Amino acid sequence: MRVSAAIEIATGIALIASPSLVAGILLAASLSGAGVVVGRVGGCGLLSLGLACWPSRQIINAQATWALLIYNLLVAVYLGRLCVDGAFVSKMLWAAFGLHALLTPLFAQAAYKGASVAKAARADAL
Repeated sequence: MRVSAAIEIATGIALIASPSLVAGILLAASLSGAGVVVGRVGGCGLLSLGLACWPSRQIINAQATWALLIYNLLVAVYLGRLCVDGAFVSKMLWAAFGLHALLTPLFAQAAYKGASVAKAARADAL
């Protein structure tokens, strides 16, 4: 959780600071004026997601786990499509796809495990 949150925080800061640089590294493409604005807004979202999902005192929040699961799943699917379509060819794009594809099942396992623990706790309470 902490590693994924840190990656999102760093990516968010990078997008806020220089969306054109991030686009150049990930997509081997440049951005127009509107792309810079959208990149910075996306950076604000990633920074917020990373901060919201940062675990406090080793406590991992179920909502944060689900948020990062859905985020990584959607990003992996989208980046995978970009990689396969070949519209944007970059080794860093493949690396970003691989990272999100790797994190997705890890968060899925954590979400499943958390749901099982919560179900058992509810059964014990009854």
